[in-house]
Amino acid sequence: MWRVPTHAEEEAVAFASDLIRIDTTNRGGGDCQERPAAEYVAERLAGAGLDPVVLESAPGRANVVARIAGTDPEAGALLLHGHLDVVPAEPGEWERHPFSGDVDDNVLHGRGAVDMKSADAVLLAVTRQMAASGTRPRRAVVLAFTADEEDTAAYGSEWLVTRHPGLFAGCTEAVGESGGFTFHAGNGVRLYPVASAERGTAWLKLTARGQAGHGSKPSPANAVAILAAAVARIAAYRWPVRLTPTVRAAISGIADAVGAAPGQPEPDGEERWVAELLPRLGPAAALVAATVRNSANPTMLAAGYKVNVIPAEATACVDGRVLPGYADEFAAALDELTGPDVSWEYLHREVPLEAPLTGPLVAAMTGALLAEDPGGTVVPYCMGGGTDAKQFSRLGIAGYGFTPLWLPPGFDYYGLFHGVDERVPVAALHFAARVMSRFLAIA
Repeated sequence: MWRVPTHAEEEAVAFASDLIRIDTTNRGGGDCQERPAAEYVAERLAGAGLDPVVLESAPGRANVVARIAGTDPEAGALLLHGHLDVVPAEPGEWERHPFSGDVDDNVLHGRGAVDMKSADAVLLAVTRQMAASGTRPRRAVVLAFTADEEDTAAYGSEWLVTRHPGLFAGCTEAVGESGGFTFHAGNGVRLYPVASAERGTAWLKLTARGQAGHGSKPSPANAVAILAAAVARIAAYRWPVRLTPTVRAAISGIADAVGAAPGQPEPDGEERWVAELLPRLGPAAALVAATVRNSANPTMLAAGYKVNVIPAEATACVDGRVLPGYADEFAAALDELTGPDVSWEYLHREVPLEAPLTGPLVAAMTGALLAEDPGGTVVPYCMGGGTDAKQFSRLGIAGYGFTPLWLPPGFDYYGLFHGVDERVPVAALHFAARVMSRFLAIA
C-alpha cells in the first residue's frame, strides 16, 4: 500500500519548527504580522512548482493561496485551509520559549505546535511530495493559508471570500482544523473524531444604564448592580439539550465504540437520554459534552472610574456559542436573561455549520485514517468553537475538520490549544503526513 516517503515526514517536522519560530502572535484589533510566515509558505510552494499568490489585506496581514490542477475536470475542487496566526504566549510561563520551535526527545515545542502551524507544515510537505513525484490529485485542490483566524478573520478568510472569491471557484468542499486526532476512550478504544459541524460564534456586549451618584448614598438605579444581576443569571442558566444530527450521530457512534448501548431517546426525552448516556461514555464524553446545548459564558466586566462614584453605565462581554438551527432560541433566551434594564448586542457573530455526515469525502477521510490505524474508530464530531470554515461557507463550500494527528495515551490535546507549553509528538506529524497523502490520493 502506498506510503508517504520519509522525506515528506521529515519536511513536515522541519517546516513546523520553522513556522513556529516566526512570531505571528495575534493580539486582536489588527495587531498581528503574518507576512513573514506567508512568504515562507509561498517560497516552499513555489519551490514545488506551484504558483502561489500572496495577498495582503492590510500591511503585514498576508494570506497565501495556490491551486493544484486535478485529473478530473468535472469533479468539484477541494479547499485545504489552515491559519498562520497564533494566540499570544507569555514566555515567562513556559518551560521553553514559545517561539523556539525546539525538537527534543521526539517532541516539537512551541506556540502553534497544535494550533495549527504543524498542520500547515503537513500540507506543505504533502503537496511538495506530490509535485516531486509528478502525482496529481483527482480533483483540483486549492490551498489557503490565512491570516487572522484567531481573531475575527477580517484580515484573513473573510477578506479573501469578500474580495477574492474567484480564487475558490469550483470548490465544493473544504478541509481544515480540527479533527482526525487520536482520542483514547479507555480500554484500548481509539477514536478519531472528524468534524462535520461547528457551533456558531455569538460574542456579545451587555450594557446597563443607571443613575450616576455618590457612592455613599442609596442608588436603586445602580448600573453595576443591574448588570451584575444579569451576568449572574446568564452564568447560572442551564441551556436545554438540543441534539443536532452530527451530535446525535457522535453520541451514538462513541457509545457503540465503548460498549455503552445508546438506544434512542424518547420523543421529548433528549435531556434524559443525554444525562443517562454521557456518564457511560467515560473520557469520550468530553468530545460531545460542550455541543449538546448552546452556551454563554461571561468573560469581561467594565464599570466606573472611582470607588466613591456610582457610574451611570456598566458593560460586560459574553462568549456565546450557538448550535446549528438554534440561533433564534439563543437570542430569545438572552432577551429574557438580560431583562428590561440591560441591552445586548453582537460584537461578532458567525454562523453555525453542519455538513453532510456521509459521502465520498467523508469516506476518503475515514479510509485514510483507518489505513494507518486499522484498530481505530472514526466518529462524527461537532466543534464547540469555530474555524475559517464559517467564512468559506459563504461561498457554498461545505466544511470539515480534518487535521490528523496520532497522539499517545494521556496526551492533553485539548489542554494545549491556546495553553502553556504547547507541543506535539514528532510521530504525530509523521502520521499526519501519511494520512493526508493517502487522503489526497483518493479524495
